[in-house]
Amino acid sequence: MRQFTDELLSGDDVKLLLRAGLMAPSSKGLHSYEFVVVEDKQMLSALSQCKQVGSDFLAGAPLAIVVLADPTVSDVWIEDASVAATHILLQAEDLGLGACWIQVRDRYADDGRPTEQIVKSLLGIPEERGVVCIIAVGHKGMERKPQNEDRLKWERVHIGQYD
Repeated sequence: MRQFTDELLSGDDVKLLLRAGLMAPSSKGLHSYEFVVVEDKQMLSALSQCKQVGSDFLAGAPLAIVVLADPTVSDVWIEDASVAATHILLQAEDLGLGACWIQVRDRYADDGRPTEQIVKSLLGIPEERGVVCIIAVGHKGMERKPQNEDRLKWERVHIGQYD
């Protein structure tokens, strides 16, 4: 979902989103992930310019959750943060909200600067943390058709072994 209404999220909804992220499983139960919650419109606008494509709609979202992790806590911090982000996305859908993953890691701004460095600078994130993504969340501003099950690629499922 990349289009949102102007309606703000309730505190209870934000808490449920964060609870879902915090309850996500992680390697060895180390929970290396962390979140930065952004509701300030100016900051959302600034973050929307953090990469070349795929982030501009963030300016119209009422909420962003920046998902990061500490690589010194876990060698699989990227996976830990990705699982936590997925839990937040699923919780948003369960609440009837729209949400969209904005890739940060290994992406670049128009001027060639790493997106991750821009996000860290804007939000005061310590250099040793790794930023994986930003999740834009809000009330759905459009209707989307569900995924077409006729287009599922069942040939990518292998039973027993890969042949």
